Amino acid sequence: MSVGKSTVVTKRRPDWAALVIALCLLVVAGVILWDVSHMRAIAQYARMGPATAPTVVALGLIGLAIWTALEAWRGDFPEREKQELPPVVWIVAGLACQMIFLRIAGFSIATGLLFALTARGFGKRQLWVSIPVGIVISFIVWTIFSQLLKLTLPAGPLEHLFF
Repeated sequence: MSVGKSTVVTKRRPDWAALVIALCLLVVAGVILWDVSHMRAIAQYARMGPATAPTVVALGLIGLAIWTALEAWRGDFPEREKQELPPVVWIVAGLACQMIFLRIAGFSIATGLLFALTARGFGKRQLWVSIPVGIVISFIVWTIFSQLLKLTLPAGPLEHLFF
């Protein structure tokens, strides 16, 4: 007498979060296509123009949205781990600090704060080290973009001190 293994098939429900992502992809594609529809054609005889690349991107997003929706409906996405909230809060706080301080303190200080708070979100607890390191790296980036490439980035007291 042989005892067979019983297989239990559990049908997973649709992944609602992935369906929301698919919907968001469709909305972004729709916005791109709407914007492309308002572009003037530079030359009527040309097959490719300024609307070609955004149209291809929008069509790619529509394809990804359909694929995501199908996988979500079948429940083929792997189970996700529980989201840890504190790291997300640290990163969002860093983005908020950068937006708030960008015009007041300049690029280097605002982006240095973003760097430090994001590092804190990823587990680096020593803000007294991360903030100066972030400011120095951001100042180097500002110098490259502003002085070498001649692009305009917001300058604050630190940037005015050197340039």
